[in-house]
Amino acid sequence: MRTFDSPKLIKLPMTINEIQDQIIEDFSYYSDWMEKYEHIIQLGKELPLIDEQYKKDENLIRGCQSRVWLHAGLADGKVVFTADSDAIITKGLVGLMISVLSNQPARDIAAADIYFIDKIGLKSHLSPTRSNGLLAMLKQMKLYAVAFSTVAH
Repeated sequence: MRTFDSPKLIKLPMTINEIQDQIIEDFSYYSDWMEKYEHIIQLGKELPLIDEQYKKDENLIRGCQSRVWLHAGLADGKVVFTADSDAIITKGLVGLMISVLSNQPARDIAAADIYFIDKIGLKSHLSPTRSNGLLAMLKQMKLYAVAFSTVAH
């Protein structure tokens, strides 16, 4: 009996909601918040680092207790974010945000409903200052997207 290889499915880039759903699923495998924090820290270690030339005051996110630099560029009609932080948890948080929003069309980022933060319980497990910082990151990323979508049209 002859077997055939199944055809390879062509995986299109994931949408913002598909990525959020994947993050929710990934976090569901961890039983406690220490494991979830370790996962967030690991995401920060995997974060594509911002080029040193963008580690300037104008790229600092206002509202973050830690220093967080965020840079946005446009490539092939999609917004590409890079970032860094001087705090390991914050670096992981910005890594999470980048995994959801980077390499997406500007209009999709600007219109995105970011629901994974609440679904994984992140907001309730962050200090008020970290929670405010996370919202500041999201706001800045959406502002970049709005700016790029007005330039692109």
